[in-house]
Amino acid sequence: MEKKRILVVDDEENIRILYKEELEDEGYEVITASGAEEAIVKMKESYPDLITLDVKMPGMDGIEFLRRLRETDTKIPVVMCTAYSDYKQDFRVWASNAYVVKSSDLSELRNTIRDVLKNKIK
Repeated sequence: MEKKRILVVDDEENIRILYKEELEDEGYEVITASGAEEAIVKMKESYPDLITLDVKMPGMDGIEFLRRLRETDTKIPVVMCTAYSDYKQDFRVWASNAYVVKSSDLSELRNTIRDVLKNKIK
């Protein structure tokens, strides 16, 4: 069975490393990008099965990246990951498949990714 590929987009290196290690332990292939612009390049090189996307990033933020992505690709699942729960009320993140508030406990993120990939969350 082919590994599912996840693109982790976050400007914080420690978050990218943590997510990469945790998700690889779950059996996923993980690609990381430090921002939206790098994510666009990485997607052309290797199309992911799912994207975890930070909301607040320098340059193009996650909401703008999501908007641009949805203009050309409505199928790829996106899980918004942010330290700020108030973004959940922002209609601009509703184009994502799920919303996870960052935590040192990554079980919610792992479970959400598993559910989205199994199409339990549309």
